[in-house]
Amino acid sequence: MNHLTVLSTFLFFVFVFSFTESVMGQNKFEPVNKNASFEARHLLQYLYAIKGKKILSGHCASDKDFNKWHKYIEDLTGKSPAIWGSGFSKYYKKGYADSIVQEAIRRDKEGYIITLMWHTGKPQDNPPFSWKKSVQGELTDAEWRELTTPGTALYKKWETRVDTIAIYLKKLENAKVPVLWRPYHEMNGIWFWWGNKKGKNGYIKLWKMMYNRFVNYHHLNNLIWVWNANAPRNRLNDDAYDYKFYFPGIDYVDVLASDIYYNDYKQSHHDDLLKLGKGKIIALGEIGEVPTPEILDQQPMWTWFMIWVQWAETHNTPQQIRELYDYTKTISLKDVKLGLKNNN
Repeated sequence: MNHLTVLSTFLFFVFVFSFTESVMGQNKFEPVNKNASFEARHLLQYLYAIKGKKILSGHCASDKDFNKWHKYIEDLTGKSPAIWGSGFSKYYKKGYADSIVQEAIRRDKEGYIITLMWHTGKPQDNPPFSWKKSVQGELTDAEWRELTTPGTALYKKWETRVDTIAIYLKKLENAKVPVLWRPYHEMNGIWFWWGNKKGKNGYIKLWKMMYNRFVNYHHLNNLIWVWNANAPRNRLNDDAYDYKFYFPGIDYVDVLASDIYYNDYKQSHHDDLLKLGKGKIIALGEIGEVPTPEILDQQPMWTWFMIWVQWAETHNTPQQIRELYDYTKTISLKDVKLGLKNNN
């Protein structure tokens, strides 16, 4: 065999390997929970089908009025966001968590995709939680070790609390509602009690604790696990550090997301997350100021965005919202209903 033949053969196998990796990267829709429900699998498969081609629109609802900001978008654009977002922050108030569940079930029937989160107070505190002193409080190193050590008093208290949330997520599973579940978000920032705990015994351990409790103990199979960091930034008393120090690994994460405020759409925020996920879905978990179509053309792998509650009005002009919803790649509710149906 001559040198030219050897080189040609080598290049052929390089091409085949690269092509295979590219194709696999576009079709890794197996959930990290191998027992994931049909609905969760179907939704994740749909996300992979639109990956790099389209972006789902989303909005986070107000605690007091579940429809106010969706209606604001509808009145401005004539379109409804495809994703309805909310959370269990006030789960301890009588009837509140059940109202979230019932609204999510109703929205699911109307064709919306559901994403839920959970702002919660420090494990040692009792509700109602002070936002500044508890949700944005601090755990000492000793408290963190106790929290993440099975059998301790603080671990047991944490366990009881997450078991309560599991009750409401189970109701959604029973109603066949898949959930983009993004707990303990913005963990690379310095502002939440679960934040800025680097390394395998830090936030990574907390994430795996919840994952194992929900998946292996409660058998919650309707969850798509969204690891949702903040875009790294260097702001006075408002820092967020590199994604990699807090990432539990692709075996525990279905989707990697980033929250972007202050119009901080750096290309690295997109590219670094994409690299960390090794071909998995990436998304804009929360945004304040909306991206322009030009930004989305440069950062095409964001698979959805969710505007944060009132920021649609307070930090964006009506024209900016219209331009985002008129962008050729933006998927609204009408489009997602058709897309999910055709993806069967």
